[in-house]
Amino acid sequence: MLRSGMSGDGRGGMLLSPDDPPPFQTVNSDRKGRLVLVCEHAGIEVPAQLGNLGLQPEDFAKHIALDIGAAGVARRLAQRLDAPLVLQPYSRLVVDCNRSYEAPDCFPETSDTILIPGNLHLPEAARRRRYEEIHNVFHAEIDRLLDGQPDPKRAILVNIHSFTPRLLANNIYRPWEIGLLFNRDDHYARRLMNALRSLRPEVKAAFNQPYQGGDETDYSIPVHGERRGIEHVLIEIRNDLIASKIGQEEWADLLAVAIERTLEKEARP
Repeated sequence: MLRSGMSGDGRGGMLLSPDDPPPFQTVNSDRKGRLVLVCEHAGIEVPAQLGNLGLQPEDFAKHIALDIGAAGVARRLAQRLDAPLVLQPYSRLVVDCNRSYEAPDCFPETSDTILIPGNLHLPEAARRRRYEEIHNVFHAEIDRLLDGQPDPKRAILVNIHSFTPRLLANNIYRPWEIGLLFNRDDHYARRLMNALRSLRPEVKAAFNQPYQGGDETDYSIPVHGERRGIEHVLIEIRNDLIASKIGQEEWADLLAVAIERTLEKEARP
């Protein structure tokens, strides 16, 4: 729930109150298979103690606050694949759950040229409180789901994100419809790309666009994917394509078939 004004910064006591949403939402938590889906930038919630971070309500409808359309795609994908999904309901402006604590934009003071007053000059204690109560709890749930799969070493981690067609910072158009991101291990990204292009040859897809996977620009890939040695990919979909429910369903259905094909191909002798 968005609230007017700007309140405290979590400098004393606990940040989250019993009235605040929990720091993760899990769909299909009892499903067992190979796939675990994650959506780190799904929501726009802000703890009551932080008010609206000094922003206007309309700012929370922008890509700076969440990955537009990503939650809808992720939920549809979980339904189609009958796979567990973990979503982060808090805005990435509170704490970015796809960044390490040391990353410059884990608690962004500006985002795409927009100042975030509630994040200016945050003391260490306030940063730690956000990270421990939201970020760490969220990723503990991902660990729980990955550990609970029948064969954790054969699990596949799929992260769902979206990107804006143009950044205010440079106004350069991003022509890709979808990007498949990886850091050190491109194995699953390449298999998924082959399946995607076999289904839609005309798709404007690329590896590591519009972002490059990396230790500073990602958290789930290096921590849950690479450290565990499991297959993984981060999927970025241009948000104008998934702003509507129809677009979300279309892209989720396409990705569901592509992911299913990667599993079928691997199962063949």
